Amino acid sequence: MDIRTVGIVGAGQMGNGIAHVCALAGYDVILNDISQESLDRALALIGKNLDRQVSRGKITEAEKATALGHIRTTLKLSDVGPSDLVIEAATERETVKQAIFEDLLPHLKPTTILTSNTSSISITRLASRTDRPEKFMGFHFMNPVPVMQLVELIRGIATDEETFKACKSVVDRLGKTAATAEDFPAFIVNRILMPMINEAVYTLYEGVGNVKSIDESLKLGANHPMGPLELADFIGLDTCLAIMNVLHDGLADTKYRPCPLLTKYVEAGWLGRKTQRGFYDYRSGEPVPTR
Repeated sequence: MDIRTVGIVGAGQMGNGIAHVCALAGYDVILNDISQESLDRALALIGKNLDRQVSRGKITEAEKATALGHIRTTLKLSDVGPSDLVIEAATERETVKQAIFEDLLPHLKPTTILTSNTSSISITRLASRTDRPEKFMGFHFMNPVPVMQLVELIRGIATDEETFKACKSVVDRLGKTAATAEDFPAFIVNRILMPMINEAVYTLYEGVGNVKSIDESLKLGANHPMGPLELADFIGLDTCLAIMNVLHDGLADTKYRPCPLLTKYVEAGWLGRKTQRGFYDYRSGEPVPTR
């Protein structure tokens, strides 16, 4: 199937990044959100990120202008329906994602491929709530989307080969690398990454080290570009907790039990960078460890 138009549901951290790379690759993009403020913020951020690419010589001013010309925004979910490919990038809550797909169904073309950018939720289960489980798959970008090279492609139990090949061709055109993952909780990247972050929180919880010593140990001792607690703040502690709960519930193994301290931070609304407080306090501009 020849994909020319991409509909993206959700203009947040992931959705605006996906819109950026798809537009830059020449796809016509329609970006949807329930908030005009979110759409305006997304367009401003896409412009800023494109400017950064221009300043680094990655793209030209003409390519930036062309990319921005490929993006239009809408508050109406029905406007996304006629797209060749739909990428859902809403919040990591299954009920929200299911409601989006159910509302989209009456507006889709028969050939439209549905995908979700979920980082952990069952693709088979999401697909089963639609009229096209064979044309449904996981399309998991890494954050920040314009920078990260990997996309996880996750087949549900019913996903057909034509759908997989069409999505793989999109990843290739974006200049990214596809990793094929089976549909088990958290797939590949988060199946490995989140328990490491959770273990770092346990290390903090048990007093083995403080925030600074834990992050420095992994950066300097394991050559990680970011410490695990710094990375958790970047991802969002609510997202980390949601993925750990998916792992714990889906695999029924106590090694995936979320750390009580992670739960406490989320209950406090200290979700990381997006709320200015998490394992670090960002309100002064300079990150200060909170423990």
